[in-house]
Amino acid sequence: MTLTYEDVLAKYEPVFGLETHVELNTKSKMFCGCSAEFGGEPNTHTCPVCLGLPGAIPVVNGAAVEATVKIGLALNCSIASWCRFARKNYFYPDMPKNFQISQYDEPLCFDGYLDVEVDGTTYRVGIERVHMEEDTGKNTHIGGATGRIHGAEYSLVDFNRAGIPLIEIVTKPVPGTGALAPQVAKAYVSALRDILRTLGVSDVRMEQGSLRCDVNTSLAPAGSEQWGTRTETKNVNSLRSVERAVRSEMIRQAGLLDAGEKIKQETRHFQETTGDTRPGRSKEEATDYRYFPEPDLVPISASAEWVEQLRAGLPELPAVRRKRLTDAYGISADEMQAMLNAGVVDLVVETGELGAPVAEARNWWTGYLTQRANEREAEVSELGMSPAQVAHLISLVADGTLSTALARQAVDGVLETGEDVDAVIAAKGLKRVSDTGALEVAADAAIAADPDAATKVRDGKVAAVGALVGAVMKATRGQADAAAVREILLAKLGQA
Repeated sequence: MTLTYEDVLAKYEPVFGLETHVELNTKSKMFCGCSAEFGGEPNTHTCPVCLGLPGAIPVVNGAAVEATVKIGLALNCSIASWCRFARKNYFYPDMPKNFQISQYDEPLCFDGYLDVEVDGTTYRVGIERVHMEEDTGKNTHIGGATGRIHGAEYSLVDFNRAGIPLIEIVTKPVPGTGALAPQVAKAYVSALRDILRTLGVSDVRMEQGSLRCDVNTSLAPAGSEQWGTRTETKNVNSLRSVERAVRSEMIRQAGLLDAGEKIKQETRHFQETTGDTRPGRSKEEATDYRYFPEPDLVPISASAEWVEQLRAGLPELPAVRRKRLTDAYGISADEMQAMLNAGVVDLVVETGELGAPVAEARNWWTGYLTQRANEREAEVSELGMSPAQVAHLISLVADGTLSTALARQAVDGVLETGEDVDAVIAAKGLKRVSDTGALEVAADAAIAADPDAATKVRDGKVAAVGALVGAVMKATRGQADAAAVREILLAKLGQA
């Protein structure tokens, strides 16, 4: 029998940790001059260095080092005054050198933290390290039903991505979150994404793989001081999936433990369609990678003066900005939390800066637009609705051109067609009917079509006018002002 989430929490305590990989938006790759731009024809952004050809010598990308220090500072990390690269040895077809240049026991940034708030409680997520490495290439498996190598007829390899500057941000284990473990994990990745976007070091496009997470999850019996065996769910690529991955692994592991089985330390793959995980391979330990210092690169020495210059140049970070906005716009803590949960703080602010009342902007972004995003299982920012379009809609509602219902139809049209707001309104004929004569005619028709409701209103049962108002709204395709229609009907039926 499948356990419920409540069953799991009654018996076990979750511990999670996250390894987040961030592709930097530098112009060139980590150790060569090849373009780091996303896309391009396969194997066109390559050279002897990133293809691992004999005799090719890597050179460190200075912009990538600077970006990494900025990330570390924003995450309250200590910055190493001296560190070096290491070779991480493993054999994948998308790894041209059969080793990855990474950092092991000497990361550039270490011992930081990031505070996140969930349901009014602040949780501190410790940062173990922030280190630099290079990304792998990309395998495409042709044939088969899953897109994975199993069952494929053949595979293609594109090395355009090989050597892209990749930053790995590793948290410390996060205990003590209980039932909120999935939400805290999601909140951490969301807050981290906001910081990276604010720093301008990555486009953090999860759908393109420039931000992806490995989610480590374990369970221990409630009250136990010893943590359980962890699994690592690889390459989770959306905020919603991070939350689902933690939750599904908690339920799966609890079922095995209840049956007297042991948890295998392994990697697993998240299934977007089902929301659960599938086994990958047994998890390697650090010794399996045979790390040793990279002999072709000199150590990095970050002077204290340089680090302080970078610290002084950091932009206003999201948490500080949210506090300022809360004070400036009179937004309550609950309202700010709703905006955070929906991931729309920046969208609301941008809409307000374009002239829309902040309260109206907040209602649209946390209300109807969040609803539509949830229906599509997407982030609100990915809908294709811009702050400028929302601000324009709000102004059209304010001046009476559209009702709220018509504005929602306009949103639906924008999402369906990609056209701008005015084009959708014109194409669908959505402007509010303000012609009193036309409304009078529609009201007369509604009364004639439903004499029973009309009689009830004449007899003093004013609530019965709702059916007549509905009939007029239907006849005008929702384009009439419901309040004005109600007044017209009541006047005609002697209840003005």
